[in-house]
Amino acid sequence: MRVLHFFKTALPDTMGGVEQGIDQIARGTTKLGITCNVLSLSRAPNLKTFPFNGYRRYCANLDFELASTGFSYSAFGLYRQLASQSDVIHYHFPWPFMDLVHFAAGVRKPAVVTYHSDIVRQTLLLPLYRPLMNRFLADVDRVVATSANYLKTSDVLKRIERKVSIIPFGIDQHTCVVPSSATIAHWRNRLGPRFFLFVGVLRYYKGLHILLEALQGAPFPAVIVGSGPIESALKTQATRLRLKNVHFLGFLPEEDKAALFGLSYAIVFPSHLRSEAFGISLLEGAMYGKPMISSEIGTGTTFINLDGITGRVVPRGDAGALRRAMDDLWARPEDAASMGERAYDRYRQLFTSEKMSRSYVNMYDELLSGAPARADVTASGAAF
Repeated sequence: MRVLHFFKTALPDTMGGVEQGIDQIARGTTKLGITCNVLSLSRAPNLKTFPFNGYRRYCANLDFELASTGFSYSAFGLYRQLASQSDVIHYHFPWPFMDLVHFAAGVRKPAVVTYHSDIVRQTLLLPLYRPLMNRFLADVDRVVATSANYLKTSDVLKRIERKVSIIPFGIDQHTCVVPSSATIAHWRNRLGPRFFLFVGVLRYYKGLHILLEALQGAPFPAVIVGSGPIESALKTQATRLRLKNVHFLGFLPEEDKAALFGLSYAIVFPSHLRSEAFGISLLEGAMYGKPMISSEIGTGTTFINLDGITGRVVPRGDAGALRRAMDDLWARPEDAASMGERAYDRYRQLFTSEKMSRSYVNMYDELLSGAPARADVTASGAAF
């Protein structure tokens, strides 16, 4: 079976939760016998096609962007070529240009959409896009939500609930880089024995400005790994607040990130807007057996992190509540360790790459056979 994944960005060009999710799906289903191609846009000159993590990457030229939506003239032809050779098309939503390509190419193949997020920020343009979006979602065969939480709180998904299945993201623990003892020692010496850790692209919805407010006068350090559009603004805020207990480490290689996950005391993930539909780095924290602190935003973050069981869940945008949760975990190391153990158990039960990949392969098989959705991935989410 040949499956084509299509989204505006993909590894290794850009690093983010959606890109990591696509990579994990492609890698995992490849191990189960699926031939995967991943098509995205790229600004890199002369970058056309190359092997990556067991599947094949294809790149169309990114010609221009409008309202965070990439457009490409060459994508139409390349998509048509690859789609005609595929058995199933796997789209990753949202990306309005993708909807245009879907209809313009005229290739009729079974199609599934992984619904990564509602459109949150482009509220002024959403009314213009909504007719195309609704037509696109009505035209595909299946739509996948990554948690029952998101299905229940998304007006778009609730309108098409009859075709929605739930398949949570998963991570393959065996593909993670094992840090050297020298790398571990380097970060332990630099950061000390205990710290809170955030890992992710520094975007507007990550709630890091709330974290910085919560760190005022705190007796513990916090480490922020990642770069992104609001990095400068966050550093300016930290300077204004005279914070001495926050470390901005920027973008780091996978070995360094693995070392920091292992060394960290707990994961702090203050995303406060629904653009954070799941939280891959939060899931990585669970995989490393760390207690977590996240905000209640009605998405997959509260599917990964259960309040009082795997960590703490606080009201979104509430710096005081975030600080109290951090204080509580810091003062109770035995409770924090127990929460971390339960987080790892939950990861093993629900969030492995193998579990996710088998669910997608089953769905692909159903699409080709015309069978209805299987009970274990239906919108009820009973299995989870």
